[in-house]
Amino acid sequence: MHDLDRQIDYWNRMGPGKPFGHPMNFERLGQRLARDHRILDFGCGYGRVLGLLHHSGYHNLIGVDPASAMIAAARERFPAITFEQLVSSPRLSLPEASVDATLLFTVLTCVPSDAGQRAIVREIGRVLRPGGLLYISDLWLQTDARNVERYLRDEPKYGKYGVFDLPEGVTVRHHDRTWIDELTKGYEPVALDDVQVQTMNGHSANGFQWFGLKPRNTHNAA
Repeated sequence: MHDLDRQIDYWNRMGPGKPFGHPMNFERLGQRLARDHRILDFGCGYGRVLGLLHHSGYHNLIGVDPASAMIAAARERFPAITFEQLVSSPRLSLPEASVDATLLFTVLTCVPSDAGQRAIVREIGRVLRPGGLLYISDLWLQTDARNVERYLRDEPKYGKYGVFDLPEGVTVRHHDRTWIDELTKGYEPVALDDVQVQTMNGHSANGFQWFGLKPRNTHNAA
């Protein structure tokens, strides 16, 4: 992956102190998963999402993240859950078709390039079993003046409307629906919910939660 898609120094320095508040839709999750199903949280950060799942009775959980400070914080907060650092992101140490569900919570926004996002979806498709669930929670393109100004300001720099720099030293991305459809086209869509979320800097934003299944007739969905 390109350095812009990793930004490890930033996440080691700032990540453990950032709030990540995307909601967990336990109803949709429960329709597809039993409590003993193996769930992978790719880009788990300090483990918030897996902590919520563990509290709700899910126990076969694994979280991975490239930032060592995030993994250290996750292990301290949730010692009963397995967390591993991604040494060569996005490559996972898991075998093919070995997990029942994969979560991508506010991961795509941290990976600005098309190629970086495709690489992640391809790798999680490798380890997800046929019929397994992919659950994405992320941010749409916003329409308010503050965000539009940032999109327009940095579009010449990155060649992509929706990719922009934050003053604290990180580059992020917001998404249009056409791209999410393209990124997930190897999956069978189950649901797409619009949600209101809080960004890591405390701003209200329009988000989405996408649910899809890996087809049963293939070993790799993307």
